[in-house]
Amino acid sequence: MTEKSSPVVTLTPAPTLDRTYFVKNLVEGGVNRADRVGEELAGKGINVSRGLQLVEMSAPGVVPIGNADPGVLMRTGSGFLVPLWVEGTLRVSTTVVEYDGPTTKINEHPRPLKMHDWEAVIDLTEKTVKDFGASWLVVAGAHPEIEETGEVIDLQPLFDRMTALGVKVVLDTSGAPLRYWAQKGNATVMKPNAHELSECVGRDLNTIGDVIDAARELNNWGVDCIMASLGIDGIVAVTKTHAIHAYTAPVKVINTVGAGDSTIAGFLSAVTSHAADPNAYGVGFDVAEGIAAAVQWGAAKVQQPTSGLSSIENLVEATVDLIPDRDRPLGEPATA
Repeated sequence: MTEKSSPVVTLTPAPTLDRTYFVKNLVEGGVNRADRVGEELAGKGINVSRGLQLVEMSAPGVVPIGNADPGVLMRTGSGFLVPLWVEGTLRVSTTVVEYDGPTTKINEHPRPLKMHDWEAVIDLTEKTVKDFGASWLVVAGAHPEIEETGEVIDLQPLFDRMTALGVKVVLDTSGAPLRYWAQKGNATVMKPNAHELSECVGRDLNTIGDVIDAARELNNWGVDCIMASLGIDGIVAVTKTHAIHAYTAPVKVINTVGAGDSTIAGFLSAVTSHAADPNAYGVGFDVAEGIAAAVQWGAAKVQQPTSGLSSIENLVEATVDLIPDRDRPLGEPATA
């Protein structure tokens, strides 16, 4: 890839400064000493861009960043980002990783954006997509509110501009925005986890068949491909014409933060490098190749301590079932 060419651009509407504390034998309610502390500029879209650097894809990431910390890009090795400097500070997310124990994460609420700043973000995203000749845009992470109105940012102008450019949009969000934009049907790909998908359709998910049926509801709302992330059960990708299940053998989990972002990066690394028939899987891109890479990259990420993917060497093998076992119970059932 040349500096000004990339099939993928990302947008992170609410970036965060990730601080990760690594501790042994955490004492809840007590004083703990961290063995070491890591700092990364993160947020879902940023993590996708950072992951794609590993396959030498520039994948520029558009971000509104508080101007109170002007050195943050250089300090965190984030020169691939395309910043819109806005008034204020970056929010901070704190992760506590206990060796051979659970991961605890505390996220600050997204900083509100002024309306003119959000409009500038949309303009900058469109310009970056055009400048790099991108065919995919990833919009990922929390949705901040507009300062003047208290309303959550409106993605519709962004969808309209990407549709006019023929650019596919991957939308990764959760909660009320997930259901709202799923029902709008504008996104090409959405990546809910099992719990988010369960909430979106309002019922429990106990089997692979339940996941497929729930995802088909979102297909019927207009979303071309649902990439349901199922933790230890891998990923089920569902289009109107196909359902595919990909998974790996179990791996040692060190830090789950950023695993979903890594799966998106893996998916895009595959679908942008494998030519597909315009009618492939009813969506025009190789869904099977995409989710095979997605589960491999996700498995790699959870074995690494950082919140962003740092290596894709020695990937574990992926199994792909083109005809999933609908009766297979989920290792982690989801309750609506």
